Amino acid sequence: MAKRTDAQPPAPHAADSHDVIRVHGARVNNLKDVSVEIPKRRLTVLTGVSGSGKSSLVFGTIAAESQRLINETYSAFVQGFMPTLARPEVDVLEGLTTAIIVDQQRMGADPRSTVGTATDANAMLRILFSRLGEPHIGPPSAYAFNVPSVRASGAITVERGAKQTVKATFNRTGGMCPRCEGRGSVSDIDLTQLYDDSKSLAEGAFTIPGWKSDSFWTVRVYAESGFLDPNKPIRDFTEKEMRDFLHREPTKVKVEGVNLTYEGLIPKIQKSFLSKDKEALQPHIRAFVERAVTFTTCPECAGTRLAEGARSSKIGRISIADACAMQISDLAAWVGGLAEPSVAPLLTALGQTLDSFVEIGLGYLALDRPSGTLSGGEAQRVKMIRHLGSSLTDTTYVFDEPTAGLHPHDIQRMNDLLLRLRDKGNTVLVVEHKPETIAIADHIVDLGPGAGTGGGTVCFEGSVAGLRASGTVTGRHFDDRAALKETVREPTGALEIRGATANNLRDVDVDVPLGVLAVVTGVAGSGKSSLVHGSLVKGSLAADRGVVAVDQSPIRGSRRSNPATYTGLLDPIRKAFAKANGVKPALFSANSEGACPTCNGAGVVYTDLAMMAGVATTCEECEGKRFQAAVLEYRLGGRDISEVLAMSVAEAEEFFGAGEARTPAAHAVLGRLADVGLGYLSLGQPLITLSGGERQRLKLATHMADKGGVYILDEPTAGLHLADVEQLLGLLDRLVDSGKSVIVVEHHQAVMAHADWIIDLGPGAGHNGGRIVFEGTPADLVAARSTLTGEHLAAYVGA
Repeated sequence: MAKRTDAQPPAPHAADSHDVIRVHGARVNNLKDVSVEIPKRRLTVLTGVSGSGKSSLVFGTIAAESQRLINETYSAFVQGFMPTLARPEVDVLEGLTTAIIVDQQRMGADPRSTVGTATDANAMLRILFSRLGEPHIGPPSAYAFNVPSVRASGAITVERGAKQTVKATFNRTGGMCPRCEGRGSVSDIDLTQLYDDSKSLAEGAFTIPGWKSDSFWTVRVYAESGFLDPNKPIRDFTEKEMRDFLHREPTKVKVEGVNLTYEGLIPKIQKSFLSKDKEALQPHIRAFVERAVTFTTCPECAGTRLAEGARSSKIGRISIADACAMQISDLAAWVGGLAEPSVAPLLTALGQTLDSFVEIGLGYLALDRPSGTLSGGEAQRVKMIRHLGSSLTDTTYVFDEPTAGLHPHDIQRMNDLLLRLRDKGNTVLVVEHKPETIAIADHIVDLGPGAGTGGGTVCFEGSVAGLRASGTVTGRHFDDRAALKETVREPTGALEIRGATANNLRDVDVDVPLGVLAVVTGVAGSGKSSLVHGSLVKGSLAADRGVVAVDQSPIRGSRRSNPATYTGLLDPIRKAFAKANGVKPALFSANSEGACPTCNGAGVVYTDLAMMAGVATTCEECEGKRFQAAVLEYRLGGRDISEVLAMSVAEAEEFFGAGEARTPAAHAVLGRLADVGLGYLSLGQPLITLSGGERQRLKLATHMADKGGVYILDEPTAGLHLADVEQLLGLLDRLVDSGKSVIVVEHHQAVMAHADWIIDLGPGAGHNGGRIVFEGTPADLVAARSTLTGEHLAAYVGA
């Protein structure tokens, strides 16, 4: 008989005791000595108002330290090629695992970057066609639009034993279209925007911004080069003169004894204007470039980016160009129907990648879609693709509002994916505002109570039921539901869109009402952006009606840029300081005469330590205030300029509203910032630290002073807490009541319920969408329940 063993369970293994990520004393950005314990292998959602410190805790502390520690496992040589990361300000971080960040940063906007290249689907397709394509044209590179064809021949010296010179030829077949160089479009310069051909150079024919007739380096080098007659109208130039004028190679010429370089007008314009980032140009230069340069589909490859050889090789009747242009859901079905044992492992891997697109709700995309055209939410979901089939476990996945850009119908699918990642044994951290996703959390960390300096503390930790009963801002607003309006406004006119066919739109005719709050909705990929941006923002209607479009694209600016500089608020503040103290306004700019000479107005001194993390130390001279000591002697209303820039918008609005510091111009800008819910931002906070939702609201605040009559907003609730949505609805009402027309592309049911008119696209995504499935009031949409939007809105308002 077997001996009876002791019934007591064995003691837990020491390795099993590390079941939490412990953060103690986190002080990144606005965090105030935050200490939390986050359970591993669970789904934790971080909530709180915008600016409360959620991203600072998850991205700036936990994920940043995890990535830094992983980088330190590489050799110093390898670290020299990697981004340098500083250790976050935190006392203790224990129990970290490898962090995978899936954020909403827009994907690279390089013209040759597509959905296919970003997800490796193109790489697998190229191998597939190089093995099965008929006629066979070469290796996978022969199907790549990023690889040009190369041919070379000549003598080479072989250094082996006795050196000998041999003749060699080299060929590499690439798939790049030689005309457009793999971009799919060619640029053409409209010469009528560069000069007036009825005038001579002496009469000032050039219409290029900044090209004045007496400019030595631009206009006079043409007039006095000797190649052209400066007194002859350009339209009367001979063929040779025209060729020299437009296309001549760089040539040395002498003008008034000075050696200069003469170059044809077209290459000169390309170098001086077109080679620069268009967004970084001054507004009047950017407007000139947009007028002068037209982009047309490449006539040689018909926009496919591929050379003739790559387009001629086919599997069945499908070329690689056809495959990349297909909707991914259709492409997945085509790949699934290929029965070829010789490439079975490749077909399996490619099929899994394409099925992941469909599963994640992106089956409506095509692989040749430029990655720069994806929205933030689409970009985040594309990044998720590579992680869905991963065999890795015990990793930490960090998501930044994964429901951004998702229709309520698609949120359930996203929730299932988050739970699936957790159930594989991973820790999933999600920054989120949508109650549908907060509801599935195993653990919740609620930060607040306010934003900016009013936030940065943990208000609640626990379950969803505990959050509801907690009394925090998130808990109180968790079950908020906007009601349908009893009466809706009557339109004062309409924007008529006729025959819209951009992307997947199917000859759409629709009248968008003016003078009301109109909401355009529909599932992701149904054609909302194609309709609004293609027909209203970029169409001829935009100029006629004074359309002001406010989206979530990044605001360009250095670490010196802040809300005060971006909105133009700093100008009246500087003038007020200058007037009160009888000195120059330039003294009160940290980028000009008033800058601290030690740190050049940055407030910190950066020390580059090669492969080690660079160190930023507070400037000892100005103590981080960015200004010279003499400038800080000047005061306005008892405050110096550095103290004013440290104020929040709400404080500054009160400060500049009355008393000695009263400045109406500054107060007006601050009022607009407060109106859009940015009262917590400090005036000197770097723009690079703002979230996508904050960026859009900052742009909206600057545009509210515009004279435009039609405002187009792209998901203004992105990044907004439930408590802030109510304030946004009030702002939209004020805009409409002031005589503006507001058109909102939105998925949030509160905005739909508050609308005067709804235009619903669908019924599905991709080629299953592109049609108007409903036009009317929210009440009619709820009553009909004829669309997916109608069903979800009815459930939301409890109808």
